[in-house]
Amino acid sequence: MTAGTDFIPLQLCVLTVSDTRTPANDSSGDYLAGALADAGHAVHARALLPDDRYRLRAIVSQWIADPAVDGILVTGGTGFTGRDSTPEALLPLLDKQMPGFGELFRAVSVAEIGTSSLQSRAFAGIANATFLFALPGSTSACRTAWEQIIVQQLDARTKPCNLATLRPRLRE
Repeated sequence: MTAGTDFIPLQLCVLTVSDTRTPANDSSGDYLAGALADAGHAVHARALLPDDRYRLRAIVSQWIADPAVDGILVTGGTGFTGRDSTPEALLPLLDKQMPGFGELFRAVSVAEIGTSSLQSRAFAGIANATFLFALPGSTSACRTAWEQIIVQQLDARTKPCNLATLRPRLRE
């Protein structure tokens, strides 16, 4: 087989950012963990933290420093309220931003939520050769991002290109 035709299972972390959710009712984190496992990837670690930029930076810094971690999916804290601080917490950690992700996410969200999609500050990028996706906290937004964008990009079989096959070259 040629390169990029075999599935490459990735080690992914899931972080839920919420002041109100608990492990018992974290439907967005549950969805993401289940979806990535269903796609053939592994949940390397999972956490739920309140919307505190320094605690978010600490755990994401720990994960991006771990060479076994291929990517991180963060749900929550991407809105405009006073407590929403995921972009402020995590954007400084990125080596490279992936502006097309946020643009594409908002574009595909229009079909579901109309112009309310402009209220999302979803973003993605690369930090220490680790993919990072920051998604809104709603389960339906996580489903939209996963099913319409992320699952294909984390699958080495997606043509003409995907993020999974870039992973070995991110440290060049």
